[in-house]
Amino acid sequence: MQTIVRFLIFWGLNTLTLWVASQLLPGLGFSGPEALLLAGLAFGIVNTFLKPVLFILTLPITFVTLGLFVLVLNTGILFLVAWLVPGFTVGTFWQAFFAALFISFFSFLLNLLLRGQVVRINVNKQ
Repeated sequence: MQTIVRFLIFWGLNTLTLWVASQLLPGLGFSGPEALLLAGLAFGIVNTFLKPVLFILTLPITFVTLGLFVLVLNTGILFLVAWLVPGFTVGTFWQAFFAALFISFFSFLLNLLLRGQVVRINVNKQ
C-alpha cells in the first residue's frame, strides 16, 4: 500500500513541477489537464528508467564538460517526453534547456522539503 502512495506522491510532484515550469517559463505548453498528468507520469518513468542508462553512456562527455552535459541530457529527456505525450509541447532548444534547468532546481527544492517525511494513512476500523 505504501508503494502506491509513494508512486502517487512522486507523480504529483512531477506534475506540479511541470505545471509550475509551464506557468513561469515560455516554451512549455499543455493542451489540457490530461496532457499535464500524462506528461508528469511519462517524465517520472523516463527519469527513473532511461536517464540512468543515458547518464552512464554519456559519462565521458559529462566528465570532460565538468558535469554540464547533464543539463543537455535533461533537455533531451524533456524533448523525449514532449514527443511521447500528445498535447505537451516544448519550444526551442534554449527554452527547453532553461525549463530543464528550472525543473531540476524546483525538484531539488521539493525533495529537500519532503526528505524524511513519511506519509502515513491511519484507518480506524470499528
